[in-house]
Amino acid sequence: MSFKSFVRELREIKDGIGSISKRGEEGSRHWRNRTMSHIAPDQEEHSPFELIQQGRWANLPPELLLDIIRRLEESETSWPFRAVVVSCASVCRSWRAITKEIIRTPEQCGRLTFPISLKQPGPRESPFQCFIRRDRATSTYLLYFGLAPSEDEKHKLLLAAKRVRRAAGTDFIISLVADDFSRASSTYVGKLRSNFLGTKFSIYDSQPPCDSAAQQNSRSSRRFHSKQVSPRVPACNYSVGTVSYELNVLRTRGPRRMQCVMQTIPVSSIQEGGTAPTPTSFTHSDDHLSIESDSMRKDSGKDFGSKTPSEPAVQGSDESLVLKNKAPRWHEQLQCWCLNFRGRVTVASVKNFQLVAAVDESHNVSVEEQEKVMLQFGKIGKDIFTMDYHYPLSAFQAFAICLSSFDTKPACE
Repeated sequence: MSFKSFVRELREIKDGIGSISKRGEEGSRHWRNRTMSHIAPDQEEHSPFELIQQGRWANLPPELLLDIIRRLEESETSWPFRAVVVSCASVCRSWRAITKEIIRTPEQCGRLTFPISLKQPGPRESPFQCFIRRDRATSTYLLYFGLAPSEDEKHKLLLAAKRVRRAAGTDFIISLVADDFSRASSTYVGKLRSNFLGTKFSIYDSQPPCDSAAQQNSRSSRRFHSKQVSPRVPACNYSVGTVSYELNVLRTRGPRRMQCVMQTIPVSSIQEGGTAPTPTSFTHSDDHLSIESDSMRKDSGKDFGSKTPSEPAVQGSDESLVLKNKAPRWHEQLQCWCLNFRGRVTVASVKNFQLVAAVDESHNVSVEEQEKVMLQFGKIGKDIFTMDYHYPLSAFQAFAICLSSFDTKPACE
């Protein structure tokens, strides 16, 4: 059998899988409507399809299967063609194990494949280029993987968010899909919550940080009683970062000033030879979510946003990474504040920003790393914004930071 024939049959298998469960049916429908994430759910539970006799595909020799999937990984590097690689992990458990063994993290290979890729650090060199589409009527925000929207291309949906107004502030519920924002759903990945003035935002993750020190620093809050939902659905939110905007008391003209404290990313991650925490799978076990530790209860009322860049995240552990917006320069001819977005931003807006590391000499961070833009966000059209990020931020963290820019901030402008 030729390699092309194998790929064709693999796509047919993918289409077959999509009709087995309700979620699969929705995925197939949204594939055509361009509103569903093309990234397959990274869950360890047995799917009904695994119980079906797979014939020759399930009985392929491991050596042959390893070679085939490796060739697919090398050839199908862009979406939507990369869906074939995801399909390999959907055939059966043996296929999934080998596929996950071959697929590397975005930091290592510069590609997005499984849902967990959205919570792993981006590439160190070239940033991932994405764009956000805002729907004012439904208060939703869709993050797509691609340079900019176009009519003749099928863009891959990465994450979706819905704004929910509360009496004391605003919540942005972040999901893997665009039609289910329930916090009891397995597609729920986290949320962004603001205070009453819209000057401070807390980023919550649906799963605990993979680093033990960072897990001590993050605080958890129960979303619902663990017995009310499936044990595979996380029952807690974990605070993993804060975004603070400086008050403009004198009402002076100028760009917003913001600072982000990434509680789960140590400042050593941007030092020479440093690494950032990288989760390898979504946490579905409810064992460690059902009971909060005493230390979490004691720290639940602390204001993490009030930390200074030099204050350690955890006693005796590494400091948290702090990001600040890059100061723009005043352009005399244009009579406006300007930043070099390298052609990725075309419309002037108070929402536009670039984030760099806020470090001092004691952190031993190179000048190149200090000047590197880790996240940039800006407007290119009506309700269309670009979002470019790379290491050590993940797509989830970058998207949450950008969502904070959409909330009303009368006290900061």
